[in-house]
Amino acid sequence: WAHWPLTSLAGFVVGHAGLYQALAMFAVAYFIIGMTVLSVCAIATNGALDAGGAYYMISRALGPEFGGSIGIMFFLANVCGSALYVLGLVEAVVDSFGIPPGQEAGTGVHVLPQSYWYELLYGTVLLALCLLVCLVGASIYAKATFLIFLIVAAVLGTILVSFFATRPLKVPIRLPNSNGTETDNGSFTGFSLSTLRDNLGGKYDVDYTTGQMMSFSSVFAVMFNGCTGIMAGSNMSGDLKRPSYSIPRGTISAVLFTYLVYNLLAFLMCATCNRTLLQKDYGFLRDISIFPPLVTVGIYAATLSAAMSNLIGASRILYALARDDLFGQALALAKKTSASGNPVMAVILSWLVVQVVLFSGKLNTIASVVTIFFLLVYATVNLACLALEWASAPNFRPTFRYFTWHTCLLGIAGCCVMMFLISPVSASASLGFLLLLLLALHYLSPSSTWGYISQALIFHQVRKYLLMLDVRKDHVKFWRPQMLLMVQNPRGSARLIDFVNDLKKSGLYVLGHVELQDLDMLPSDPLQPQQDSWLSLVDKLNVKAFVSLTLAPSVRHGVRQLLFTSGLGGMRPNTLVLGFYDDEAPQDGLARHPAFTSTREEVPLGFPPLRAATTPKALSAREYVGIVADALKMLRNVLLARQLESLDKAWELRRAASPPPTIHVWPVNLLRPDSARYADTCSLFLLQMACVLNMARAWRRARLRLFLCVEAGTMPHAQEEKLRQLLKDLRIQAQIQLVPWDAITRLHWQSCQGPSGGPAEEEEEEEGVVNFPTNTTQVSDEYVRAANKLVLEQSPAPAVRFLYLPRPPADTSLYPLYLHQLELLTRGLGPTVLVHGVSAVTSTQL
Repeated sequence: WAHWPLTSLAGFVVGHAGLYQALAMFAVAYFIIGMTVLSVCAIATNGALDAGGAYYMISRALGPEFGGSIGIMFFLANVCGSALYVLGLVEAVVDSFGIPPGQEAGTGVHVLPQSYWYELLYGTVLLALCLLVCLVGASIYAKATFLIFLIVAAVLGTILVSFFATRPLKVPIRLPNSNGTETDNGSFTGFSLSTLRDNLGGKYDVDYTTGQMMSFSSVFAVMFNGCTGIMAGSNMSGDLKRPSYSIPRGTISAVLFTYLVYNLLAFLMCATCNRTLLQKDYGFLRDISIFPPLVTVGIYAATLSAAMSNLIGASRILYALARDDLFGQALALAKKTSASGNPVMAVILSWLVVQVVLFSGKLNTIASVVTIFFLLVYATVNLACLALEWASAPNFRPTFRYFTWHTCLLGIAGCCVMMFLISPVSASASLGFLLLLLLALHYLSPSSTWGYISQALIFHQVRKYLLMLDVRKDHVKFWRPQMLLMVQNPRGSARLIDFVNDLKKSGLYVLGHVELQDLDMLPSDPLQPQQDSWLSLVDKLNVKAFVSLTLAPSVRHGVRQLLFTSGLGGMRPNTLVLGFYDDEAPQDGLARHPAFTSTREEVPLGFPPLRAATTPKALSAREYVGIVADALKMLRNVLLARQLESLDKAWELRRAASPPPTIHVWPVNLLRPDSARYADTCSLFLLQMACVLNMARAWRRARLRLFLCVEAGTMPHAQEEKLRQLLKDLRIQAQIQLVPWDAITRLHWQSCQGPSGGPAEEEEEEEGVVNFPTNTTQVSDEYVRAANKLVLEQSPAPAVRFLYLPRPPADTSLYPLYLHQLELLTRGLGPTVLVHGVSAVTSTQL
């Protein structure tokens, strides 16, 4: 029953479902089909269509993963549909010319033997006929289908006349059973109110061809399978001269025509044929026709046309899949075409698959699966149109305008509901199969240049939410680091890039780079060709970062530009990260990075070689400190990272579990021992950054050690208890270690120039917190070396240290001395981060 043409299908549906439910089925089916047709027409009129029909539309709209997955399922649906129609034609031929069961030899026209192998032979011959037509090409197929259309139109006209011209009669029905055959009688009553009344309600019974009990869902599955020809025109998109013109007109006309005919036939059958005739003889139209042979020819022609339509549709989908190289060499053979462009190898391969399916015999058992495959394709076509509409891309302007996102959404909902109504198990299995194909194509297929609708949708949503992100509503409770890392050459900064990625805590992360050139002297922007290399670097290092490149006459001007312009709306960098300025020769960490040492990967990325040790730097010491000062003036927090390229994170975090790796935190300004406070803004920011690093997945095993510098006679235990309470309020778990530093501070006081309580010290107390105008000159190298030794002696050696970064002096002539002191303080400490915070980032509130 899953293969009868339009006229017999209507009899099958109304025989089991009755007129009311049949009309409801037609309405639901054509509602789904109608919504899908609107989406098909919209996509088809939005640009040039190529071979592949629905596959081409979906893949170019939703990307290769969805397109390839649905393409395979649509190919299988067409293959199984072709096999269904071939076997249906075999049953029709055997029913007309087969030797009745129980007889040794045939009589009259009943001369064809009946058995599994004979029916397979008949199906193979009929399929070979379809193959020959499809091999010749689309032109002969179009002529053949037009001829078949004329035959079917003549049959339909004859049938409609027969309902009025044929007198009431009894129709003998021969039914097979276990003992041979039995005979029943159906009645053609002519137009009768009593017959119509009896056929209004549903009366589901056993289908005599399969022995299965019918239900609403099984009858709908069969009925919907007979309505799947709406994609026949779009499947031929590569063979049509004007697909964007022909597909909308042809598809809409076909849908309207078949819907009206189905409803008309359903009413005429219910008014003239009793239930027994409708349920027990699906070929009853031959018996009531004024010219029975024409009905037989029409059934054969319609079924053969449907089989050819599915076969040529499957071949076009397979050819499109092969040409797009989504499955590599697996489908390479299907690319071959004839001199006229007919994909002969795709036709032959499709024919072979249909032939294999024919060995299954009766395919009624998988009719629901085929229907679900078609419903899944229709849902995805609607999804593609919905995505294009919601993305609001300016280039989506189809000439067919009779659709909205509401029609797409209704089409998707209708398809999904009917899938699970027909067969929940088959629907779940089909969705699982689709998911497997999606995952396989996502990881195995090459990237395409078709454009991804996901990018347009993401852009649309991100823009909307960025506008909603109001900086005036920021609160310290929800503060997160938003990092701008300045990178001179990624070859020497691979581990630093990875480290800052751990520090960002789901915040914004931007890799900034300044190219020292003048655009006025260049023919074009030199940054555009570099963009791909930077994006590839982000992908290979697996960091969640944006890239921002700029041209400037100096590095300092470039960093200013990036601090002013990087980010958008409420997502702007609040923390500047710089590598440390020293005389060490840079090492190429990129070449040794695991992402670039795989045998499958090449290192090339278009970055220049690293600066040689003897080559002068593009940045002076004064300019470097000026960048730090600029960032602080712009109220940006500053991190200076030294020797982070020596941090082997994998080794540090995977070494013996006891003791676990540690993170040392020094929240006191070691270059200003006369103002050693632990609760100022900068110290709290330093604590926050160390805690954020410890919260990163890779660093959760590490332990925080907080060093409290104490002097004799200052009640160290009271200071420790106060700090412990602060950590408790901030929910930071850290071990506190007291460090006596009387000997260190004594060196500082001995080196001070001004008398105790003199004008110099008062000026320092007054202004030092902001600008440190004199403190830099008061700290001796001997003191800084002692502070460095104090930090270095704390064992065991940590994975990384966080130190307090003092504010640069107001006097720019002291910048080199300031940098010299920082270099002495961090010399030999290993991976170290100097931190200066200017904004409140911790909260004790709920």
